[in-house]
Amino acid sequence: MKKSLFALMSLGLLLTACGEQSQKETSEPFTDDVAVALSAGGSIDLNSLQWTRKPAGYEVKGDTIVITTAPHTDLWQRTYYHFQNDNAPVLQMKTREKFFSFVVKTDFTQSHQRFDQCGIVMYLDSENWLKGSVEYENDEFQHLGSVATNNGYSDWATTAIPADVKTMWYRFSRREDDYCIECSTNGIDFSQMRICHMYAAAEEISFGVYACSPEESSFTAVFSDMKITECAWKAHDGQQPDEVN
Repeated sequence: MKKSLFALMSLGLLLTACGEQSQKETSEPFTDDVAVALSAGGSIDLNSLQWTRKPAGYEVKGDTIVITTAPHTDLWQRTYYHFQNDNAPVLQMKTREKFFSFVVKTDFTQSHQRFDQCGIVMYLDSENWLKGSVEYENDEFQHLGSVATNNGYSDWATTAIPADVKTMWYRFSRREDDYCIECSTNGIDFSQMRICHMYAAAEEISFGVYACSPEESSFTAVFSDMKITECAWKAHDGQQPDEVN
């Protein structure tokens, strides 16, 4: 009886080991899109990006991504408005690199309805994400802003810019689990929009671009000039303490 029991246990261990080996053999190896881009001089293979949700229409051609939004698409969680919207199309790459910057130019010439928007995003799951964009308001002004969503609650920091601004560059930078979003009207001179800590973004992340139309609207957003660089968000040397008399 002891020999039979030992044989059965050995067979079970063997089958478990074979199962684990088979699982390892069939699982796809992780491809770090940032590491690949950095090795290619910053160039991004747009065909390697993955949709979290597909838009009403899109085209990936050369170094340009075109997204056509569907009505009533948005990203927001709870705060102030009390609703939860989690259906905006998101196109992303993935990485485990802890220090890098991502630059993209957005063209939103066709935006025309309140809250039409497009920009950069780091979408981890429905309750943890970060975005920066320009949101159409009216013929006089629009909102340049960013949203950080941690643990299911969003905030929105904005500033008003003229309505005739139709293009905007963004630079998204990572330093471990801290993040910086910057914007530029010429792709050269960038201004800080937000620095934040993302609790769920300490290891592997996904990031890229998005566009949506929260109201009864649809427009086409164009993304171009995408590249990955070494981290342009420099380390802080440390603020000196105040002198004590």
